[in-house]
Amino acid sequence: MKNKKHASLLLIGIFLLSVLSGIFVYQPLWSQISSFRPWNLGLDLAGGSYLVYTVDLSQVQAVDQDSVVMGLRDVIEKRVNLFGVSEPRVYTEKTGGEDRLVVELAGIKDVNQAINEIGATPFLDFREVIQEGTSTPQFYQTNLTGRYVKSAALSFDNIAGKPEVSIEFTDEGGKIFADLTGQNIGKPLAIFLDNQLIEMPTVQEKIPNGKAQITGKFTVDEAKQLVERFNAGALPAPITLVNQQTISADFGQNSLDKAIFGGLLGTLLIMLFMILFYRKLGIFAAVALLMYTALTLGIFKIFPVTMTLAGIAGFILSVGMAVDANILVFERTKEELKRGLSHTAAIEEGFRRAWTSIRDSNVSTMITAAVLYYFTSSFVRGFALTLFIGVVVSMFSAITITRSLLRVFWKDKDKVVSTNVPVQQ
Repeated sequence: MKNKKHASLLLIGIFLLSVLSGIFVYQPLWSQISSFRPWNLGLDLAGGSYLVYTVDLSQVQAVDQDSVVMGLRDVIEKRVNLFGVSEPRVYTEKTGGEDRLVVELAGIKDVNQAINEIGATPFLDFREVIQEGTSTPQFYQTNLTGRYVKSAALSFDNIAGKPEVSIEFTDEGGKIFADLTGQNIGKPLAIFLDNQLIEMPTVQEKIPNGKAQITGKFTVDEAKQLVERFNAGALPAPITLVNQQTISADFGQNSLDKAIFGGLLGTLLIMLFMILFYRKLGIFAAVALLMYTALTLGIFKIFPVTMTLAGIAGFILSVGMAVDANILVFERTKEELKRGLSHTAAIEEGFRRAWTSIRDSNVSTMITAAVLYYFTSSFVRGFALTLFIGVVVSMFSAITITRSLLRVFWKDKDKVVSTNVPVQQ
C-alpha cells in the first residue's frame, strides 16, 4: 500500500512535468507563451553556411602552434558574433595532420561579407590611455602592434606561483616598448585585438629589455586565453577558405518537416507494435514512451542542444532503446508468470531480473556515444550527444515511469498479460 501511494505521487509529478515539457517543446504553442529558449537548429535544418579554413602554421614555432590555433578560433568566434547569427559554432579539427577551423553559420544572409571578415588577419595593437577625471578613458594609437611581438607564453611568478603572461618583443619592438613604458609609468597601457580591448595593465616601470610580464588576479584559464589572443594577433598564421557549403532555408525547412514526420511515424509504429504484442502491458509502455519523448525533447531544448538531422537520428534511435528496455522487463515478467507468480509479483521480479541487462546494454551505448562525442566533430557529435541523453532518460523511463504506471494501475485480478502466454492458475 505504501509503495502504491509513493508510486502514485511520483507518477503525478512525472505526468505534470511531461505535460509542461510537451508545451515547452511544441514551439507554435510555446512561442505564444514566452520567447524563452526557441529551438536551436543546425545548418541542415535552418539553412546557412558551413565554412572550412586551413591554418598555415609554417612560420610558427611548434611550441606556439596550439596556442595560435586556439587564439584564432577565439578571434573568429568574436567576429562571427557581430553578424547576429543564432548560435554560431566555431571549432578546430585536425585532418591529415593539417589544422583546420570550421565555422557553422546557421541562418546567415550575407555569406560573402562573413567570409571577408572571418578571413582577415587578427590585428593586435597597444594604445596609451588618457583618463580625465571620471570621464570615459580615451585611447590613443601607438606604433607598437602585433608585428613587433615575438611570442607570448603562460608563466608563473617565483614567489606565490600565480599565473602571469610573459611577452617577448622583437629587437625593434623592444625599443618602441621601452619608450612607451618609460612615458607611461604608473599609467595603464591598453591592449586591443581587432579593436576590442582585451587587457589594460598598469605600467610599473620602464622595461628596456623587450621582455614583460602581465600580472594580476588571473586564473590559469584566463591567463592561457590571453596568451592565445596575443599569439593570434602577433604570429603569422594566415587562414585560407578551402570548403564552403551553403544550404537554403527552404531546403532546411523541408528536411526538418521530413525528420519530424519520420520521427512521429516511427514512434507511432513502435507504440502500435507494443500494444499489439503485449496488450495491456504494451499500453503502459506506450504511455511511458510518450512521457519519455516529451521529457527528452524538453532536455534537448533547455540545454540547449543544437538539433541537426544527425541529432534527430540519435534521438529516434534512443526511442527504440527505450522500448527495448520495456521488452526485456516484459519477457522476464512472462517467465515469472509461467512459474506461477501473481501478476504483481511477476512484474516486480521481472523488473529486478531485467535491470542488470538494461543497465549493461545502456552503459555500453553511453560509452560509445561519449567516445563519438569527444573524438569526432561536426554532425557526428550532434548524433552522439542526443543519443547519450536519450539513453540516460530511457533508463529512467523504463525503470521509473513504466514501473510506477504498473504499480498504480495493475491489479492481480487482471489475468491476461500478453498474447499466447499460458498463465498458471
